Amino acid sequence: MATGLVRRAISRVQSTVSPAAKLVIARAHASEAQAQQVEPTAKSSSNIKTFQIYRWSPDNPQKPELKNYEIDLKDCGPMVLDALIKIKNEIDSTLTFRRSCREGICGSCAMNIDGCNGLACLTKIPSGPESTITPLPHMFVIKDLVVDMTNFYNQYKSIEPWLKRKNPPPTPGKEIPQSKNDRAKLDGMYECILCACCSTSCPSYWWNPETYLGPAALLHANRWIMDSRDEFTKERLDAVNHEFKLYRCHTILNCARACPKGLNPGKQIQNIKKLELLGN
Repeated sequence: MATGLVRRAISRVQSTVSPAAKLVIARAHASEAQAQQVEPTAKSSSNIKTFQIYRWSPDNPQKPELKNYEIDLKDCGPMVLDALIKIKNEIDSTLTFRRSCREGICGSCAMNIDGCNGLACLTKIPSGPESTITPLPHMFVIKDLVVDMTNFYNQYKSIEPWLKRKNPPPTPGKEIPQSKNDRAKLDGMYECILCACCSTSCPSYWWNPETYLGPAALLHANRWIMDSRDEFTKERLDAVNHEFKLYRCHTILNCARACPKGLNPGKQIQNIKKLELLGN
């Protein structure tokens, strides 16, 4: 009975509405119905991109291959690392790569993206239907996109990257003072995160990885050579003054183009050569 009363009340209200108002209401209903029909189409649109990723495993030591993975960029973050994480989480859990901070600080996710070395966390997904991702070039591959960094870190260790003093600090138990001008000399060197993008883009390093220190290690060598608080400048210069350790650099400057932090290792190597020429 209550339902019948409601229906009669609605019919009375509709009978009092003017024809113009009825037209407006009808158009509103039509627009709403049309929007409901268009919405599913918009949701179904996608942006499919293919990633060709280098795959090799020591558990199955066959010929390496490039394996294709298709993902929808509409459901993915903007960076290459986002795509790799999506592939690992949703498509192939066996895909192996290094990553940590996702902020361009740790240097873990260094790899070759469409022919250029870079950090996956700082590199936007390139436009186009396909992208190729491979390990850092001319490095021994441990698995997939993970390379052996042992030689690289040993070369960094060889330049003794720490402050060395012959005399105690001016004030015992206090820091060693440094002027603003002397501190400014370290800009462009201390920011290096040892991602190896520069060294693995250098042809001289490809040809002489056991003897040539490479752009990254030499940049850090110059960082301590130029530090006004360090008292082993001559010894540091003598340690790198070698036909292969230093002078394999031919100023190709691939290192500057590859550095994700915008540094110029080639410039620092030239400074070491200049100091060697001037006899310290």
